[in-house]
Amino acid sequence: MNFNISNTTEKKVVFEQIAAELKKENFTIIKQDDTRPWGGFFVIDENQAVEFAAKFFPHLDLENIKITNKLSPKFLVVAPNKRLSWQYHFRRAEIWKVIAGIVGVKTSPTDEEGEIQELAPGAFIQLEKGERHRLIGLDSWGIVAEIWQHTDSENPSDEDDIVRLQDDFGR
Repeated sequence: MNFNISNTTEKKVVFEQIAAELKKENFTIIKQDDTRPWGGFFVIDENQAVEFAAKFFPHLDLENIKITNKLSPKFLVVAPNKRLSWQYHFRRAEIWKVIAGIVGVKTSPTDEEGEIQELAPGAFIQLEKGERHRLIGLDSWGIVAEIWQHTDSENPSDEDDIVRLQDDFGR
């Protein structure tokens, strides 16, 4: 995927470029949210999880990443100098791969924030259920492919499965 995005590119243009690239790759966007104060996200059709994993996580064995029978593919978009909340989840683990931009990531097994790691395009990280984490936009827009690994087949994770320990936006 090729993006012509700089740190001064308008949010609307960033989202248009990502949508166009996803469509070019034949991914069906079932939800797009560009209203988040830190950027936003794209949700890809669950039925395309296998193709999404093969495209963005070819080094992972799909059978090994399926905790339940449900994987939810997404794209996270983090704006320059913005950060998502310091958070964790009860019903999902996550796998991230940086597609464009250099992003910061903090992780910790406790509520205390860990050191920032800088991840360049191609880098990937796996977050366990309950692991505290934060995605941070550094000097440029960050685009991250994400798979939610649902850990409870009876009650799949959703946007309500976020425990925020700290949030720059008071949520």
